[in-house]
Amino acid sequence: MRYSLVEILLGAIVLLTAIGFLTLGMQSINRQKDGYNISLIFGSTAGLKNGDDVKISGISVGKITKLELNLDDYNAKVNIIIDNKIKIPDDSSAKITSSSLLGGNFLDIIPGSSEQNLGPSDIIYDTTDPVSFTDMLGKVIFSGNRK
Repeated sequence: MRYSLVEILLGAIVLLTAIGFLTLGMQSINRQKDGYNISLIFGSTAGLKNGDDVKISGISVGKITKLELNLDDYNAKVNIIIDNKIKIPDDSSAKITSSSLLGGNFLDIIPGSSEQNLGPSDIIYDTTDPVSFTDMLGKVIFSGNRK
């Protein structure tokens, strides 16, 4: 079986392109910032997923690393990693916010005013569950029938 020069060159180009994409993918994985881990307790995570942003004042300061269900009280535990340069007061609160009307959520931390900061493995309990647009719409529609 004989291969033409065009087929060999085309195969080499495809192979080099695949290696380039693999290299880019590996570099983005290795860009994980060093930081400290904290947890947050929510009643519902409503579309959050691993890798979503953690923001303070609209600036990304960390990433969500793990979502898990607490089997004792059936609340959601969200584990995040925060950049070491960012110090979060221990009376801070958090909420899940939609980044656009089309979807995409992120975790928004609202810093408190305490002099004490959260450390590794601390937990934020002061959280606000996300409000579902469809739930609000249903309440508005069906509350109009009451007299």
